[in-house]
Amino acid sequence: MVDQNPYSLGEPNFIHDEDIRLDAIKARFRNVIKRHAELTERLSRDSDKMVFERLQKEFEAALSSQTEEIYLEGEEWNDGLLATIRERVHMEADRKATGDSCMELDSPFLEKVTYRVGSKVICCLEGARIGIQYETSFAGEPCELYHCVLESKSFLEKMTVLEHTIPFFLPIREAENDLLSSNAMKFIDHVGELLQAYVDRREQVRVMKELYENQIGDLYHSLPYHMIEFVLEDFE
Repeated sequence: MVDQNPYSLGEPNFIHDEDIRLDAIKARFRNVIKRHAELTERLSRDSDKMVFERLQKEFEAALSSQTEEIYLEGEEWNDGLLATIRERVHMEADRKATGDSCMELDSPFLEKVTYRVGSKVICCLEGARIGIQYETSFAGEPCELYHCVLESKSFLEKMTVLEHTIPFFLPIREAENDLLSSNAMKFIDHVGELLQAYVDRREQVRVMKELYENQIGDLYHSLPYHMIEFVLEDFE
């Protein structure tokens, strides 16, 4: 009599082999996650934390010494205003460099003005620098603050990113090369969009893990959270 299922005797071994391969894949993924955590910790060096603390104090000092805060909406935030901000930082830097005390006390360039554009705060920092503080949020709750400092040596030279506290895995250097020299306002807005999109993705993953913690097994993601993979638990 011919066996109607010639592969039946081999099924247990086949299933066993599949289980072994699956366990090996899971082990490799766990190792990747461990190495990912170690890499993240190494890249979050003490020096980076010191930069954040120093810039945070500098921004707090600039905001506390402001004489006026101007809220901008729509077309009020434009290239002309950014040129005015650059003029302010250069006038103040030149005045301090030359020790010129003849500037009239009621000169508008002696005023310490900060500008708020949506979730961005723009202020003049000492040394011909423009500071942008980015406020991120999720579901109406505030999240991290990030900073970007632009150096403006002269109107004849393009602005450059002097320092920042933006996560290293976000493409700020690409944005600087593509946008800053041609459209500084667009660069400032684009960095804010990058940061908020990153925070949104990260927080969405966190909420998903909290809501479905009993259904999701292993979960893996790239640093900027634009690639996510997870394993659903088998309840059968």
